[in-house]
Amino acid sequence: KQWYQRRVAITAGGPVMQVASFKDTDEVIERANNTEYGLAAAVFSKNIDRIHHVTSALKAGHVWVNAYNVLSVQSPFGGYKQSGFGRDLSEYALSHYTEVKCVTTAIPQKNS
Repeated sequence: KQWYQRRVAITAGGPVMQVASFKDTDEVIERANNTEYGLAAAVFSKNIDRIHHVTSALKAGHVWVNAYNVLSVQSPFGGYKQSGFGRDLSEYALSHYTEVKCVTTAIPQKNS
């Protein structure tokens, strides 16, 4: 198990697909979350209960179900943990390019 954890923790710097046997779904979630990164993940299943359980437990910024790398400008994209700060795309990205300012001005009363 230690060899497995150390081997999986090595980052390839690109898309990686891991194929490994597992005992139950919770073991898969634990393995997937056992990293300092969390950009994206994919879940392939026909079981909707399992899909909901796994997608809510994964610590990844974007999780695809029965697909991978499907992006649109309406969907926020960004990672958890060491995989990024904030979100690109969608309205969530606008906060990185704007600043809110409040200006309050006292207007003297007109004497006419």
